[in-house]
Amino acid sequence: MANLEVTVAHRLGEAEAASRVRRLLGEMKTRHADRFTDLREEWDGNTGRFSARAMNFNLAGTLAVGPDRVDVRGDLPFAARPFKGRIETMIREELGRLLA
Repeated sequence: MANLEVTVAHRLGEAEAASRVRRLLGEMKTRHADRFTDLREEWDGNTGRFSARAMNFNLAGTLAVGPDRVDVRGDLPFAARPFKGRIETMIREELGRLLA
């Protein structure tokens, strides 16, 4: 498994950032229904676990929303390793827009 790590800084405060991240995951279920299937999320405070199937790969990881940053960590299957940079960039850009 390849490790996936993305950190995005924000100035929104923990509660607002967590609200936006949760809303984003809900939007992804409909907006990217053609790319992501079985998108699931489970939250304990401002830490969430997610799993999904994308491009025939199973993805899983955690989201940690802090007062000034959001950390995304996950594992990618070995076959997805060539796409790791692209996936990290997509996550970073999406979170950057969301938390601006």
